[in-house]
Amino acid sequence: MASKTDTELSKLLADTRATLRTERFSAAGARAKDSNSPKKLRKVIARALTEQHARVLSAVGGSASGGKAAN
Repeated sequence: MASKTDTELSKLLADTRATLRTERFSAAGARAKDSNSPKKLRKVIARALTEQHARVLSAVGGSASGGKAAN
């Protein structure tokens, strides 16, 4: 994920969300070939969102501590 550009990451996120949406609604009618596919897609989405958030934090110059002050 870290090797992808911002536009590639956004496109991956959009495509993966569309695929997950399609699989959710198609699964209602018939048994899915790969029952773990939705789980895998959600993991890809989470990884992409995590990478995007890390890039935003590094661009702003904030720390990844969640905004808590170091004492």
